[in-house]
Amino acid sequence: MPPLTHSGVPRHVAIIMDGNGRWAGRRGLPRTLGHRKGVESVRRIVRHAGNRGVGVLTLYAFSRENWNRPKAEVSELMGLLQRYIRSDLEELVEQGVRVQVIGGRHDLNSTLLGMIENAEARTAHNDRMHLVLAFNYGGRDEIVRAARRAAEAVARGELAVEALDEARFAGFLDTGTLPDPDLVIRTSGEQRISNFLLWQSAYAEYSFPDALWPDFDEAMFDEALRDFAGRERRFGTVPPVTSVST
Repeated sequence: MPPLTHSGVPRHVAIIMDGNGRWAGRRGLPRTLGHRKGVESVRRIVRHAGNRGVGVLTLYAFSRENWNRPKAEVSELMGLLQRYIRSDLEELVEQGVRVQVIGGRHDLNSTLLGMIENAEARTAHNDRMHLVLAFNYGGRDEIVRAARRAAEAVARGELAVEALDEARFAGFLDTGTLPDPDLVIRTSGEQRISNFLLWQSAYAEYSFPDALWPDFDEAMFDEALRDFAGRERRFGTVPPVTSVST
């Protein structure tokens, strides 16, 4: 496996943080304690990714489908984001981390909305690393909302229909100002993308470590980066043929 160098670090890493509930279940603990343990992994990986030179780190924190979970668990997940912002915002500010939350906001309560808006405003000018929290997020929902924004721009006369290409459409997505993810990691060994960054991950590399999210640590993150550095990314093209002299 190639050595981990700054030049080989992906610009944008996205993580599906899977396995909190199973981590708790294997220990005979409530699922809510698994989610709380998962926040500790969030702290570790956010710090480590910044130290490794990752420019953008996107974490899948709460999906649109998660609303179907038991009310107590949904309430716990909502509270965890509030507690994370409350306890970690000052460190994120000091470390130069910019915070952005993507996903639908109309379902969130006013207290959480206010905390999100404050965190985004407080860190808006930070540029060491961009931390994106996908919360109340679904890839299909994001694409539909982007299509509506594009249609509204056309209706206002700001955009000609024939001028709408892939690049312009991407600008209407929640991640419109960000580079597409180079590497998507899903913990727990499950090998599916679960409606996460569907448009943006068209040419991403994927990694599926077996570790449950609360057990995912810095060494495992580095292992995923090393594996990524050793892959040949073709983006649909054919690699050049190397001539062989005879």
